[in-house]
Amino acid sequence: MSFTEIVFYAFSAIMVVAALGVISARNPVHSALSLVLTFFATAAIWMLLEAEFLAITLVLVYVGAVMVLFLFVVMMLDINITQMRAGFMRFLPFGILVALILAVQMILVVGPANFGLDVAGFASPVEHAADYSNTKELGRVLYTDYVFPFEIAAVILLVAIVAAISLTMRRRPQTKYQTPGKQVMVKKEDRLRIIKMQTEEKQ
Repeated sequence: MSFTEIVFYAFSAIMVVAALGVISARNPVHSALSLVLTFFATAAIWMLLEAEFLAITLVLVYVGAVMVLFLFVVMMLDINITQMRAGFMRFLPFGILVALILAVQMILVVGPANFGLDVAGFASPVEHAADYSNTKELGRVLYTDYVFPFEIAAVILLVAIVAAISLTMRRRPQTKYQTPGKQVMVKKEDRLRIIKMQTEEKQ
């Protein structure tokens, strides 16, 4: 067994254990930290697969931004951990069934047979030159072979952003709203009044 395979299995084991910790930890903060460790292990595996752009993006975007937001939200909310854990065992069989279905779908879609490997997955990956850019290749594949799925995903994200904004724009009687149009059209005389006062003479 080569050193690369040892590193791969080590990070894979860390990723699986951390992923199990996400769903089994009693404290939501511990779950979020386990998810951070899962992302780090996944990024290390992507580095072994020469997908440096995806690995760096995963660390910068998800670990550096999304997970920090998750931690702030979890730590600021007053979550009833006892009530949240009450239905864990009741919904565990359904969760295992959904996980198995997702695993089968992922094997069928991203299995080794779809990436030029044999069924067992033991074929060595294609070696690239030192000046090979996976970022350039990723952009080429996205905007040629997968341009329509990419555009559909962009439209779905746009709809999600608009829906999130519309949900937060509900009218609340106790909330004060600003009208940008009125703020732009305001004049100096409406906000500023100059008062002339007589100077005081010293005795």
